Amino acid sequence: MSQKVYVIGVGMTKFVKPGVNKQLDYPEMAHEAVTNALTDAGVQYGEIQFASVGYVFGDSCCGQKALYPLGMTGIPIVNVNNNCATGSSALYLAKNMITGGAFECALALGFEKMERGSLTTKYKDRITPMQEHINLYYELFGLSPAPITAQLFGAAGKEHMEKYGTREEHFAKIAWKNHKHSQNNPYAQFRSEYDINEILNGQKVHEFLTRLQCCPTSDGAAAAILASEQFVLKNGLQAKAVEIVALEMITDTPPTFQERSAIKLVGFDMSREAARRAFDKAKLTPNDVQVIELHDCFSANELITYEALGLCPIGKAGELIDSGNNTYGGKYVVNPSGGLLSKGHPLGATGLAQCSELCWQLRNEAGDRQVPGAKVALQHNIGLGGAAVVAIYRHGFPNKIEHQARSKL
Repeated sequence: MSQKVYVIGVGMTKFVKPGVNKQLDYPEMAHEAVTNALTDAGVQYGEIQFASVGYVFGDSCCGQKALYPLGMTGIPIVNVNNNCATGSSALYLAKNMITGGAFECALALGFEKMERGSLTTKYKDRITPMQEHINLYYELFGLSPAPITAQLFGAAGKEHMEKYGTREEHFAKIAWKNHKHSQNNPYAQFRSEYDINEILNGQKVHEFLTRLQCCPTSDGAAAAILASEQFVLKNGLQAKAVEIVALEMITDTPPTFQERSAIKLVGFDMSREAARRAFDKAKLTPNDVQVIELHDCFSANELITYEALGLCPIGKAGELIDSGNNTYGGKYVVNPSGGLLSKGHPLGATGLAQCSELCWQLRNEAGDRQVPGAKVALQHNIGLGGAAVVAIYRHGFPNKIEHQARSKL
């Protein structure tokens, strides 16, 4: 019988523009995130039995380099890279190590030290893992000088407009919402609110996508400590314990490339199937969810992901946005952290920053960005090339939650 798995501690650094602090290298960022998670959990590093460490840009064994200063305890350390879904992939690995009974306490860590500017292919002497995506995109639309990811997601948004009558204002409203949310997040790279016209009329990146509708590159780290139910009860950690009710990962299937759809090309089917499996496993539906952290690398991806996750019917994302049911006072609060658009996107850390935010929400510790009555939370993290991860969380021992809200600020 598989074991229940709980997040008992989370921690992260502030996400910052690459190069802002030239003395801050990835071991220092990792140390801060893990130390914060250990403090949050109330456990010692020596109690960690396994670690999965996610990063996209770096040499082999960066995980060991990052964790050795905390203690050379001889534990297995596995380095993980799944593009933008790297952080949640590290979480997936750590969770399943406990589910299968191999360990009682594990660490998932993600970090990134990035270069300024848009993402480009790092290695020029070998084929890119996204070659099939680029080939199909070129066949359908040609290529422009814009960053390839902006072209891919911009085309998906344009297809949605052509099929369902979605307007450019719908995408801008998503960016407006997420930048507004980030004002209350001290970990966010950007904390400014923008007028909707500033977003619509900003510098164009590709098609309708303006700069404020595209996530920035970032430096940062985030961590989560996971434990079995036996470990939680033995150490009296019920007040902190957020249960991972379901955690599913999906990779591309043939329709990604066969259906000649820009929406399919950016992972819609992966996200939809991961969500379907997660809800089935949890025996819940989207109607049970109050708070969501999803992968808004571009405003277009947040919009199409509403439909992939089942938050609204296919083609109705524009109506969901216009109704206000994606923010405070509505049915769901999506990206209370500010999301990737405003919080930032250090690739290896993003999935674990999402986990951190949702744990704070479910423990009533999110301060000024607290979602009232948050009981069930949903996480979505995607990486082209490809992988989609969807997790569902709830507090494992709700009667143990401290009634007085405590801010993590």
